[in-house]
Amino acid sequence: QVQLVESGGGLVQAGGSLRLSCAASGRTFSGYHMGWFRQAPGKEREFVAAITWSGGSTSYADSVKGRFTISRDNGKNTVYLQMNSLKPEDTAVYYCAATQRGWLSRRSNEYEYWGQGTQVTVSS
Repeated sequence: QVQLVESGGGLVQAGGSLRLSCAASGRTFSGYHMGWFRQAPGKEREFVAAITWSGGSTSYADSVKGRFTISRDNGKNTVYLQMNSLKPEDTAVYYCAATQRGWLSRRSNEYEYWGQGTQVTVSS
């Protein structure tokens, strides 16, 4: 089992940057692939980015590719989402998720553990 806690959300103007952090429980962290998802009001939860347990492979939604970067520091049991060139359409609650599956997934139902979410609001 793993427990996840997101932080780093906030209010930023369009074009600005934020870095989200997801702190995971102890020594099990390195055995999980990690993902970021987001959910805007009235919308379904959507995939943002994912990273393998080693950090060697990443995957991004087309809407954020080139602007967002996912990374992880297994020594700190933390996964990050660096968000640059933010747009109002990026406004959502961002969730960190973990899976023990042996492949990167863009599907929320393949992630087993979820954080509580952190709000990101991008103003025009």
